[in-house]
Amino acid sequence: MIVTQTPLRLSFFGGGTDFPDYYRVNGGAVLTTAIDKYVYVIAKERFDDDIYINYSIKEIVRSVDAIQHDLVREAMRMTGVDRGVEITTLADVPSTGTGLGSSSAVTVGLLHTLHTYCGRLVDARTLAEQACQIELDVLDRPIGKQDQYVSAFGGLRTIDFSPDDAIGVKRIRATPATLRRLQGRILVFFTGRTRSSATILDNQQQRIEQSRTDLDRLKACAHEARDLLVSGRLDEFGELLDTAWRHKKALAEGVSDSAIDELYARGRAAGALGGKIAGAGGGGFLVFYVPPSRQDDVRRALHSLRELPIAFDPGGARVVFNIHR
Repeated sequence: MIVTQTPLRLSFFGGGTDFPDYYRVNGGAVLTTAIDKYVYVIAKERFDDDIYINYSIKEIVRSVDAIQHDLVREAMRMTGVDRGVEITTLADVPSTGTGLGSSSAVTVGLLHTLHTYCGRLVDARTLAEQACQIELDVLDRPIGKQDQYVSAFGGLRTIDFSPDDAIGVKRIRATPATLRRLQGRILVFFTGRTRSSATILDNQQQRIEQSRTDLDRLKACAHEARDLLVSGRLDEFGELLDTAWRHKKALAEGVSDSAIDELYARGRAAGALGGKIAGAGGGGFLVFYVPPSRQDDVRRALHSLRELPIAFDPGGARVVFNIHR
């Protein structure tokens, strides 16, 4: 039996510049962190040759081609596992529509689990590259490439995307004290709404040409935010989130709406210096940067929303249980 643990993520700056249609012309950059909320994938050998898949539904099939869960199907094809296995996926938060990168975390976790099941050791870059291949190339999903990399590598990082498809993943050289202070200033609230990101992301992808000015600014924000963290200027980091949120909302229809705008305004009025919707938008989780002295005020202003306590995850994708017969 193999069990892997793969972190979800919060993207702070640069989302949208990790789309190949953008970064292959301009280059892209994001600032993002893995968090202590996880996807777990379990693989167990079966006595017979059937394939059992357990997620929100249960599948029992005789061949890989018959699997309905597209991520499981393609991960099995890529790793060469084709019979006699039971695969289960579990998640700490709802696995779709929350903006925490759960789809890519599932893909990374599946690949990690199945490679380990076959006795292969694979590094974080290989997991991220193969997850991108499945989601973007095989399944043709309208998404970028940051989620796969931060789930695989973990930590608070900048990820740079070059026009030649080279991807640089770097830890931010801030002091441990600065990172602890930043973590303590991030509040996350569930809007109570989940959504399919595909429509928003497809619209965003179709609008890349007309959104280049906003995307250029979001890329610049990622580099500026990195420099602010290195120099310990945290409140300026929070204020920059507000600037980036205004540019993010211009990328596609549905990123925000009147209800989200009203919640965001309440958080800001109560003391948040900046914030954003996690992921593509339209629902999921609201993220705020709030100085400690104003956090209770923000919680009171958003008392109808459930708070999600988070910490940064430094480790990335890992195997937590590995027993081969």
